Amino acid sequence: MPFDLPPVTRNLLIANVAVFLLQQVLGQVLLYHFALWPWGPDVTEGPLTVGFRPWQLVTYAFLHGSTMHLFSNMLALFMFGGQIERVFGARNFVVYYFVCLIVAALAQLVVVNWYTGGFYPTLGASGAVFGILLAFGMLFPHEKMMLIFLPIPISAWVFVTLYGLAELYMGVTGTQAGVAHFAHLGGMLGGFLLIQYWRGKLPIKPQRRIMR
Repeated sequence: MPFDLPPVTRNLLIANVAVFLLQQVLGQVLLYHFALWPWGPDVTEGPLTVGFRPWQLVTYAFLHGSTMHLFSNMLALFMFGGQIERVFGARNFVVYYFVCLIVAALAQLVVVNWYTGGFYPTLGASGAVFGILLAFGMLFPHEKMMLIFLPIPISAWVFVTLYGLAELYMGVTGTQAGVAHFAHLGGMLGGFLLIQYWRGKLPIKPQRRIMR
């Protein structure tokens, strides 16, 4: 795996780590204001009143709940982000990353509002990371990957498909409570639609095709 990361991937890694360090200094303040809170009336949490704000559709993706949460997301960004950025180019990769995280946020808001209920924050770059993983499976479908619990090389498109189905199953059944499975799926959906748009395969066509 090359260590000469392209600029956007490198800066995203730095930004996520920097915000996490800031979280350690400021405590819950960043979570109250910048995590993704559900739609609806504000709720009093300790000394503060919290609730959904439009900027949270983006800012939630730069907050993380633990060192392991940060590490797993940044490892995936490190492993796959650079390759996708080299294919898309820096500008389009920025667009792709933020589309994935915003669609992931919208999916999470919808699911919490009409399916799971409850009032709790969502945070983490997982939605964008799952979008990047989806892009890897679409752009490099025959690259070999291995699951930790199944050390047999499988094609990237199979890996991504199985991962997506597992997320859907866990989301529907409530497995791994506290994990935003539908946000992960939202990130994949956002990425898929944008890639198909860039390929000219949606009813709305781009001014110029960016990808084959």
